[in-house]
Amino acid sequence: MQFYEDLIVGSQRKFGRYEVTREEVLQFATAYDPQPFHLDDAAAAETYFGKLSASGWHTCAMTMRMMVDSWEDEAQASLGSPGIDELRWLRPVYPGDVLRVESELIEKRRSGSRPEMGITKTRQTTFNQKDEPVLSMIANGLIRVRDPEAND
Repeated sequence: MQFYEDLIVGSQRKFGRYEVTREEVLQFATAYDPQPFHLDDAAAAETYFGKLSASGWHTCAMTMRMMVDSWEDEAQASLGSPGIDELRWLRPVYPGDVLRVESELIEKRRSGSRPEMGITKTRQTTFNQKDEPVLSMIANGLIRVRDPEAND
């Protein structure tokens, strides 16, 4: 299990593989972001996207899936997240794209009020199969401290 004490600022990881399907783009958009360019080929063709595209929120969800799957591989002691500092949708994501993630731990600190947890900031970038960035964000994370009584 990987705890707060095991994390090294500046460490980088590459992980994930997510194939975007037309069916999933339509299902997500129907349920959560029913704008015409996420639901209809003809409507999408008349927009900046040029063709049916995934919702940016769907891209976030696919990124989250890859992140959680990678934690299972590394058995992180994650305690959730207090939020995102930055979120940018850099390029459209289309059915047929294959996504992956690169992350870098840019900051960590112990919680002042909760000694059993640490707080992290991680830059996450999602890429398509052409190695073009499609999403970037600074994610805040909470992670269990191995020994809450110890000082950093």
